Amino acid sequence: MILPPDTSRDARPGWVRVDCHVHTVASGDAVTTIAQLAERVAAHRIDVVCLTEHNQLAGTAERLSREIGARVVPGEEIRTGSGELIGLFLTERVPYVLAAREVVRRIRAQGGIVCAPHPYDPQRSGVGAELVELCAAGLIDAVEVFNAKVADQEHNRAALRTALAYGLPGTVGSDAHDPDGIGAAYLEMPDFDGPDSFLTALREAVRHGEYRPHAPRYPRGPS
Repeated sequence: MILPPDTSRDARPGWVRVDCHVHTVASGDAVTTIAQLAERVAAHRIDVVCLTEHNQLAGTAERLSREIGARVVPGEEIRTGSGELIGLFLTERVPYVLAAREVVRRIRAQGGIVCAPHPYDPQRSGVGAELVELCAAGLIDAVEVFNAKVADQEHNRAALRTALAYGLPGTVGSDAHDPDGIGAAYLEMPDFDGPDSFLTALREAVRHGEYRPHAPRYPRGPS
């Protein structure tokens, strides 16, 4: 079940509010600056941001957390030969356009976890039909079961069904590329201190989200 976002209160004691999929200008196709992200995170009472820039790491957790004013989990949305995968809790960039299995190996070699974002949305480069094969091979740690930019909710529901079929926890993300997207989706979940406890806490998470269209990739200038 997906509950609507609620900015009127903080997360319950001992829990945190987490957006598992966020982009800034560092992604190349997003317009949100770090200052704008900090402002929106504060307004929406987001405690933890998984910063998942395209094919690069934006910086260390310590520096980014200071700049944004919320705890940051460094991540990367990585283009693989099979579609996009997200690595979380990363310390090193993973190159793009490698085979999916090699990307998984490199994420896990640095203690990270592997998430499949928007796997069934035909408008995005998810792993799609290969998700089942990757899950069956034990190569996926979590599936994004709600992405706020997915217009057809059947694609989000299909991701949830696959996660349940393989006993995998689900993440939720705004996939925000613009400031207005921040706060469109997040989890309320027990606090965590690393990849293992993050995956454990995901199983108790309460999901919040609403569809919010993506800002134009390249905003038009004056005509």
